[in-house]
Amino acid sequence: MFAIGVPAEGDDEPRIGLTPETVKKLVNHGAKVSVRSGAGMRSHFSDADYEAAGAKIAKTDAEAVADADVVFTVRRPSAALVKSMKKGAALIGMVDPFSDADALNGLAKAGIALFAMELMPRITRAQSMDVLSSQSNLAGYKAVLDAAAAFDRALPMMMTAAGTVPAARVFVMGAGVAGLQAIATARRLGAIVTATDVRPAAKEQVESLGAKFIAVEDEEFKQAETSGGYAKEMSDTYKKKQADLVAEHVKNQDIVITTALISGRPAPKLISKAMIESMRPGSIVVDMAAERGGNTEMTKPGAIAEHKGVRIMGELNLAGSVPVNASSLYARNLLAFLDPMIDKEKKALTINWDDDLVKGTLVARDGSIVNAMIAERLGASAGAAKPAKAAAKPGVKPAPNGGKDATKTNGAKKRIPKGEGK
Repeated sequence: MFAIGVPAEGDDEPRIGLTPETVKKLVNHGAKVSVRSGAGMRSHFSDADYEAAGAKIAKTDAEAVADADVVFTVRRPSAALVKSMKKGAALIGMVDPFSDADALNGLAKAGIALFAMELMPRITRAQSMDVLSSQSNLAGYKAVLDAAAAFDRALPMMMTAAGTVPAARVFVMGAGVAGLQAIATARRLGAIVTATDVRPAAKEQVESLGAKFIAVEDEEFKQAETSGGYAKEMSDTYKKKQADLVAEHVKNQDIVITTALISGRPAPKLISKAMIESMRPGSIVVDMAAERGGNTEMTKPGAIAEHKGVRIMGELNLAGSVPVNASSLYARNLLAFLDPMIDKEKKALTINWDDDLVKGTLVARDGSIVNAMIAERLGASAGAAKPAKAAAKPGVKPAPNGGKDATKTNGAKKRIPKGEGK
């Protein structure tokens, strides 16, 4: 048998990495599961639910992870928790690999195998493991609901004997997973929706949902997408032209939802103070990039800022505000990732370190950062350890090249990109 441990998350994280549904499946595969008492309560999963599914309830986080071969988390865990884990155990979660190099190095030196689900290669085989997409879908939906709740008018057009109520105008900036869901939700609520994105493929997706596409469609725009389907950072010249177009468009919008994020970098500034001042009093801006500093000049992460009658909503962890669904989807993502590592006949954990998905998500192993991209980005700021091949173990090959060739799959078809993943 192999053991799986699930600690409680921090006060600011209501989601959990394992649900009773996925516990039952793992137990059937031979896993011994330990869940911290109360860890699922904020997602409305009781200890009794976990016990009924076959899990053991641990009194403390340390007890939950002490004997685990695999630990599931939502956020990057504390150093204290990792010290409670046994060396060589795998920690799988959204570990925010591009920030806080010192803390990341500390986790690496603890001797665990650290997997960042945010780094999942965007290929067909990995679709069921894509945590960014599953969580962003819910975040895009919630962003529109929050905006509608804060907006002091109705969203759909209403024709009454007393007169007509005009439909609200919603502008979505960024047509990735979150943006597309925001467009679809706003359309279902009856708003007039427009959207923009720097990726040419987004135009067709936006229009297929019944929204109008807004962008400067020049030659740079036609090349503005990476091979993996993510948005490239645009030139200053293009940014200026696009900003002028957006500034003119924003004036007449009731609700603006921004979703733009570039992996490993601060959120780009899309909405200036002047643009906000051009909007009508009572208008709403929902900044979904608040966790990375925000897409507006006036965003206050974790708070609602107001400027001349316009409210800028900088709520953090929108997906976490629908924790039941978010946890259920996230837990299924983790199960899908772990499932190929389980020998169903022997009921044992057998990680193939040469698998493309393992190499692509592996950040650290045997005391060192093994992901070259992470080491390069973090090294300058905190002296991150140079990527090193993990020490060879009997019957196990170390991950070559620190996982930098993770996007080369065994003939797998490329996944059709749905956006920037936020």
